[in-house]
Amino acid sequence: MKILLFGGNGQVGWELQRSLIPLGELIALNSASENYCGDLTNLTGIKQTIRKIVPDIIVNAAAYTAVDKAENEPELAQILNAEAPGVLAQEAKQINARLIHYSTDYVFNGTGDQPYLETDPTEPLNVYGKTKLEGEKNIQTSGCSHLIFRTSWVYATYGNNFIKTMLRLAQHRDKLTIVNDQIGSPTGAELIADVTAHAMLTLKRNPEVSGLYHLVAKGNTSWYDFAKFILKHAEHANIPLKVQSIALQPIKSSDFPLPAKRPLNSRLNICKLQKTFNLILPEWQVGVSRTLTEILDK
Repeated sequence: MKILLFGGNGQVGWELQRSLIPLGELIALNSASENYCGDLTNLTGIKQTIRKIVPDIIVNAAAYTAVDKAENEPELAQILNAEAPGVLAQEAKQINARLIHYSTDYVFNGTGDQPYLETDPTEPLNVYGKTKLEGEKNIQTSGCSHLIFRTSWVYATYGNNFIKTMLRLAQHRDKLTIVNDQIGSPTGAELIADVTAHAMLTLKRNPEVSGLYHLVAKGNTSWYDFAKFILKHAEHANIPLKVQSIALQPIKSSDFPLPAKRPLNSRLNICKLQKTFNLILPEWQVGVSRTLTEILDK
């Protein structure tokens, strides 16, 4: 089995290089790759890459993820998040390959307090969410065999993320205020990559599982409580902090306006994923604790 991975140097892509390499011949590309085009802004280039390699599976872990910046760069976000996935899907259809793609909780408007089902109506609040939703639709209408995983609040030992930001700020700031009215599920890139590998093998054996799934860790929390969890772990590890976990100050999203509006409810229902692929996903605290240990032991 030949696997072509785009976005191999991102948080999820880095973990995918680990989880996918036992499954076949893995060709991992990023935007700076030299032998093949891995730059998803070059639509002609990625077509040529796919036609040269002729993979059995295409995995797209590349995306425009700068949520606030996307408000001022909608054209670039459109190419990376909507047009490029459509091209990947069309090429996959042509060579009878399968496509794995990642989307986001930001396709929803964040109302209510219940976890969203895959079938719930979408209504993105920002450019990032709109372009990611269009990418989903482009894949679905292509007719290619695919798995689309919506995920949220992604973190990893590798790369920049909320965990590392909180640790850095708590070591250097005198005060920290954290949003307390956005609720979601912190989800490790490691978990996403491992589930992807498992689901990929299932798709190979059973093409009927092709479709859209929500993939997040079990349970949910606010950014404020997530930050408290991070700092408590650091305190137990005797990491010197200027701001202790008990000194964190909760604020509302409206008190911290950003260019891109965020959904308040980012809960995603994972029942379909667990049932289809016979999985039991861990509580979010499990992956966060493991990642914190890895980061703090460096």
